[in-house]
Amino acid sequence: MNKGLLSFLLVFIALFLGALYYSSTLQSPFISSLNKIKSTYHNTIEFIEEKINQHIFQAKHIEELNEKLNRYENNHLVMQQLASEINDLFQENNSSLKTNPKVELVRAISYAKFGDLNRIWLEIPDYNSSKIYGLIYKELVAGIVISEHKKPLALLNRDIQSSYAVYVGETKAPGIVHGNNAKNLLVKFIPAWYDIKVDDEVVTSGLDKIFFKDLKVGKVLSVKKSQGYQDATIEPYYEADDPNYFHIIRSVR
Repeated sequence: MNKGLLSFLLVFIALFLGALYYSSTLQSPFISSLNKIKSTYHNTIEFIEEKINQHIFQAKHIEELNEKLNRYENNHLVMQQLASEINDLFQENNSSLKTNPKVELVRAISYAKFGDLNRIWLEIPDYNSSKIYGLIYKELVAGIVISEHKKPLALLNRDIQSSYAVYVGETKAPGIVHGNNAKNLLVKFIPAWYDIKVDDEVVTSGLDKIFFKDLKVGKVLSVKKSQGYQDATIEPYYEADDPNYFHIIRSVR
């Protein structure tokens, strides 16, 4: 190949990659197309795995799934009944309050960037890019979902931009938890007059309208004073070992 042509191609590729990295206009369709390919790949893999499981573990697997489905359906009906009775109680007392929470199972597609385990692209039907969603994994808080190039991006707890409102300990001390790209999380802006102790449990407060109240986040490892407030270092309960599926909170009430 002609050396001049080779040099031109190398310069062109470098300029294109640079423009792709820094330009959100170029990134958006590229990310969209790439995520569609990844989604198709995951669908194909799941289809093949399902067929294999049907042949090898069909009877036992179906029996276990039916048992779980019956249990989940029963719990779902109980929760629906409770929500209905609470709403009736609000209406009977002329209250404007109501409860109609919506939780949905969503699938992880891939990490947003190689080497960053705290950011994951999600597949969310009817995604509203103007909202921030709460992210849950097996009843534990996993992080939040934000819009990146109008696509759903999960920021797991340890990401520095992941933050939400919490209560600390039995005194329900209010604070804001966020990640710092390290193993543990930080709870900041806890008023100084609250008594915070090591091993106190940290739960969501629900005041940010992202999460329900009292979802488990972690436990306190240490506390320090800082300019009229307290900061707590906490160990998160959720560990991002195999992030395939999550639940998102579409609405708290």
